[in-house]
Amino acid sequence: MDIKALRYFVELVKQKSFTKASEKLFVTQPTISKMIKNLETELDLPLLHREGRRFWLTDAGEVVFQNAQGILSQMDELVTELDDLNELRKGRLKVGIPPMIGHLYAGIIRQYRQLYPDVELVILEYGGRKLEHAVLDGELDVAITMLSEYIEDDLNTLEFNCYPVYAVLCDTPEWREKSVVHWDELSDESFFVYTDEFTLSESIHQACQKAGFTPQIAARSSQWDFLVALVKTGGVAFVPEPLCGRMDSKGLLIRPIEPTINWDLGVVWHAQRYLSKAAQAWIELCYRYKESLNKQPQ
Repeated sequence: MDIKALRYFVELVKQKSFTKASEKLFVTQPTISKMIKNLETELDLPLLHREGRRFWLTDAGEVVFQNAQGILSQMDELVTELDDLNELRKGRLKVGIPPMIGHLYAGIIRQYRQLYPDVELVILEYGGRKLEHAVLDGELDVAITMLSEYIEDDLNTLEFNCYPVYAVLCDTPEWREKSVVHWDELSDESFFVYTDEFTLSESIHQACQKAGFTPQIAARSSQWDFLVALVKTGGVAFVPEPLCGRMDSKGLLIRPIEPTINWDLGVVWHAQRYLSKAAQAWIELCYRYKESLNKQPQ
């Protein structure tokens, strides 16, 4: 059914005159007559009783008139909401962030909320690998995560920060005298590592393989502070530099590892799928954040 024909019909009934309706709609009277005739043909029912210049609604015309007003109102609301989306007065943005990263980028989230207060921000916490798949599947619009050389080809990336990952060990004489730990020295230790959905867990496993051994996994968790607590009974955990200052280091040693694993953080989004205005605004904000990092003194 032609929405324009419905609009012409409703306006004609409201104005009760072809002349007034044509002035209101900025079209000719024959155009209105033709649109309504087409509507009657489509419905196979007369909508108007005509007598000279006078007209009144048939029973079918009354039903169409009442329902058409609701339809046109909904269409107007739809157009308004779409316009609001374009201006970011409404919308929804689904952002994925690993649990250990959130506090580092709370400033970006706050700034986005300040700039676009009417956009609903949904934040989901997953591990890096799961975040990548969620973006690829359309479950998430964007994600902040650890980047790696094995990241999916269909994802665009923007790197933010790069931090070294440290070994966290029990404070024993053996480790106390070492300023740096090499991977092969950890071959007999129990490993407390992140779940398989975390990109960092994959990087740790690869580093061990390159050093010639398979790590002895004693426990896995998505909570870095829980893994650190387990180390106090012996073993090793791995914590990115920004988190080291947040942990209770009593009874623990924090040591650099060689070769170093880097915790490269950045934002990812789908390279092929259409990006909503809300997502485009987020990415633009991320680029500005990146520029601000580049301007900071080294």
